[in-house]
Amino acid sequence: MTAISFPSNHSVQLSPAHTFLRSFRIAAWLGWQIESNWTDPFLFAIYSVIKPLASAAILVVMYSIITQGNFASPVFSYIYLGNAFYAYVGAIMTGMSWTIIDDREHYKTLKYMYIAPISVPVYLLGRGVAKFVVASISVLITLLFGVLFLQLKINLLEVNWGLFFLALVIGVLMLATMGLLLAGVNLLIAHHYGAYGEAVAGALYLFSGAIFPLEVLPAWLRPVGFIMPVTYWLELIRRSLVGSVADAFPTLSAVSNLQLLAILVGLTVIFALGSIFTFRWCESRARERGMLDMVTNY
Repeated sequence: MTAISFPSNHSVQLSPAHTFLRSFRIAAWLGWQIESNWTDPFLFAIYSVIKPLASAAILVVMYSIITQGNFASPVFSYIYLGNAFYAYVGAIMTGMSWTIIDDREHYKTLKYMYIAPISVPVYLLGRGVAKFVVASISVLITLLFGVLFLQLKINLLEVNWGLFFLALVIGVLMLATMGLLLAGVNLLIAHHYGAYGEAVAGALYLFSGAIFPLEVLPAWLRPVGFIMPVTYWLELIRRSLVGSVADAFPTLSAVSNLQLLAILVGLTVIFALGSIFTFRWCESRARERGMLDMVTNY
């Protein structure tokens, strides 16, 4: 009898590009399922509308009380745009880092990710796609509400679309690198410390000039804001949508758009290299300590 041999699955070699794309695509699909399948589509749509409006309403009420409703001031545009686009920071950076805790503690699948033929950092980036989509919906709704009801002066014909999309893409990549860095740290901490990603996002809200210029901070704290890439990203977003904002707040008014882009790109590269090194080191330590399948949600 002639023996029949079957090809081994281990003989199939996938190219790095194919592994990258497959890991990213599957992770993005999985992330969207997790984000949207907790309720029916109608309730999810209502939630997606109410959440950003409720968040913006808090800021609007405080501003209205302090300024007697002077929504035509450039100050309001500065605050409103910073608050609106800061949704990306919390969603992408915190969302990517929380994926480690979620998969390890809740779904208990993180250890299987490490034995699957995927790239874990790329998997984390893919999981961040769903967060990006949800955050984009929030940003669009918040901007539309501001234009229709709060005198937010965004003229679509005067918007610098090239600068806007370039800054947005670089900013998303920058936030993804920061999320990867926090994800690496999450590999080494217990479940009850998982909220530190939100703590970092909250600190950046204070130090990045999201709702007020850095001049408000004490002089010894301002350098923290100047080394954060989020500061320059928000400034570019504001300038691309409402150019007059830069004149109202002199923090970076002496810096040109090209210089801001160069600083943002440079800091993004630095954070990217730091995040890759940190994640690999934390990953190695987690393997040595047997923490990839650790469950600490007591």
